Amino acid sequence: MRVGVLTGGSDCPGLNAVIRAVVRKGVQDYGDGFIGFRDGWRGVLQDDTVVLDIPAVRGTLPRGGTILGSSRTDPLADTDGPDRVRKTLSRHEVDALIVIGGVNTLGAAAVLANQHGVPCVGVPKTIDNDVSATDYTVGFDTAVRVATEAIDRLHTTAESHQRVLVVEVMGRNSGWIAVHAGLAGGANCVLIPEQPFDVNRVCDYIESRFKATYAPIVVVTDSALPQEGEVDLAGLSGIGEWLGREIERRTGYEARTTVLGHIQRGGTPSPFDRWLATRFGLHAIDAVHDGDWGAMVALRGTDIVRVPLAEAVAGLKTVDAARYAENEVFFG
Repeated sequence: MRVGVLTGGSDCPGLNAVIRAVVRKGVQDYGDGFIGFRDGWRGVLQDDTVVLDIPAVRGTLPRGGTILGSSRTDPLADTDGPDRVRKTLSRHEVDALIVIGGVNTLGAAAVLANQHGVPCVGVPKTIDNDVSATDYTVGFDTAVRVATEAIDRLHTTAESHQRVLVVEVMGRNSGWIAVHAGLAGGANCVLIPEQPFDVNRVCDYIESRFKATYAPIVVVTDSALPQEGEVDLAGLSGIGEWLGREIERRTGYEARTTVLGHIQRGGTPSPFDRWLATRFGLHAIDAVHDGDWGAMVALRGTDIVRVPLAEAVAGLKTVDAARYAENEVFFG
């Protein structure tokens, strides 16, 4: 078979490990040929390709980012998009397309597979871990590790200066990075978009922590909001800086904000992400040869299974109240 591969949406650690596994098993076990599309769906729409073979993927396992490039191009944005996708695949005699992406990239793959007959198999990746039907996505573990290491380092400087340290992490519309890194790093308060927060209650936690002679660490997802609703972030880096200023104003304690930003998405993937990405790639090429179009590989426990792409992108996987309550035990 001739198989196409693309990576779409935001970059994250582990993408190259997926590509490597797909190509290695496809060539060695099935005798496949591979073509990569540059910059996600843009490469398919504009016929921008690169040959993928075993030499092309050697040494890429520990490498961050993606050798294929990525973009947020939506192949469904124009009415002729699906037809252009089919024509590009036909021009290169591509029998199947492995789509490595998050909710939006995989959502497009689901529509193309189910409504336009494009033979797609999906692989879930995103540091946000918000793709439904899989326990973990490629890139999430590395982001949590980076955030946890930052929290560990900030504990000592917070205690040295008796300051409040606010750590803003990514997450888009879900708080998975915050709850995992906050619990692992011993944060004294974790704020996520699923649970609008009471600023006064946050300040109470901070006062309590200082009474115990410890300086507090507050972890906040970049999309979290106070119960009062929208806040004016004009001139500020984001919700973390706003919260730091509010804490200073209401408690009198000095506060500093650290915004981790794209650091969480860059660099070498963790061992777990390399393991997960490799297994996803191996099972994705098997799904191709089974003709399981419109399927996505997913992690359930320690098993790799297949689920319908449409099910996986039907709604975001968010943090429920019970999971958040595990963090609340350690607040204050």
